[in-house]
Amino acid sequence: MQASPRTKKALIIGCGIAGPATAIALQRIGVEPVIYEGHPAPRDEAGAFLNLAPNGVDVLKSLGVRDELIGPETPTSRLAFFNHRGRQLGGDPDAKPLLKRGPLTGALREAAVRRGVRIRFGKRLESVETLSGSGVLARFEDGTEAHGDLLVGCDGIRSRTRQEILPDAPAPAYTGIIDSGAVAHAPSLAPTNGEMRMTFGTRAFFGYQATASGEVYWFQNFHEPTEGGRGSLDALSDEEWRGKLLELHRVDEPRIAEIIAATDGPIGRWPIYDLPALPTWHRERAVLIGDAAHAMSPHAGQGASMALEDAVVLAKCLRDLPAAEGALAAFEELRRNRVGKVVAEARRMGNQKAPSNALGRGLRDLLLPFFLKRGVRSARAATAYRVDWEATVA
Repeated sequence: MQASPRTKKALIIGCGIAGPATAIALQRIGVEPVIYEGHPAPRDEAGAFLNLAPNGVDVLKSLGVRDELIGPETPTSRLAFFNHRGRQLGGDPDAKPLLKRGPLTGALREAAVRRGVRIRFGKRLESVETLSGSGVLARFEDGTEAHGDLLVGCDGIRSRTRQEILPDAPAPAYTGIIDSGAVAHAPSLAPTNGEMRMTFGTRAFFGYQATASGEVYWFQNFHEPTEGGRGSLDALSDEEWRGKLLELHRVDEPRIAEIIAATDGPIGRWPIYDLPALPTWHRERAVLIGDAAHAMSPHAGQGASMALEDAVVLAKCLRDLPAAEGALAAFEELRRNRVGKVVAEARRMGNQKAPSNALGRGLRDLLLPFFLKRGVRSARAATAYRVDWEATVA
């Protein structure tokens, strides 16, 4: 089934995860996608790693790219939660592939290119103009412009598209948490056999998964009430940052310090933001998806999967509804409630990671197994969701 004849060409802003997935989905319904990326070249080294939830994997399968993107991945077969002394508090037997973010975005981009999708690098969006009866005009900072029947903002939490089409929309909000992540090489550390182990430390939260090859994927969160921004974090050397993390976990389970000390390469660090609910996700023939529309903190592990779901639902709406403007409204209506629940759950999980005193830790250790069970039920409800490509949008 093809899209409405009124929608022939789509301008896609951003070439992360959402952009190429949207391009592949739109191409399947007969829309010509062109991706415009602000950076001058691919950045496949950017980011640390992520667990792609089953609902996200299912989207890749429905797009016909699952085997291209996820081959001999490192699986996460179980989540296990511990207190700072190493006592297990609970777990979640939920299998997910563990993927490096950069190679995933690179593989998605290459899958789109193999299907004939054009990608233009060095095209940083400057402005968006909706043209009465003739689509959308995008102007770029290099002085060039492009015309399409539709524009899709896939340009992340700092979306220029959002600033253009919704100038009064709320800005991203700092959540009070700093995130770190890296891949260490620690052959002396026993493999966790697919288990991601997460520790509620005395001053910070730490998670890791050790593979048989000696690679250790790890991340760390700590609460910092004052927002310093990426600039102040990047000003610190990796050695200074490593020392800070070691001090935060000085009295915690000793394997945490072993992993941090074994990290020879760069340690990623970034403040975590999420996006307050927007009044709308679209204006005329321009629409936001993924982090541009509903950026969420990473604690629920659903950011990438929500963007992938968005891509397919948007294509379905454009395929099945006669007018582009109506399709964008239907897309938002179909997605807003589901995404809102996941955003709220991610915030709740982030709040649970806050450090506390000895009395608070004891109470947490007593009650956390019960809260974890609730969290597992919520996570399973989120990951069980499937977008049916064949079903028609009414």
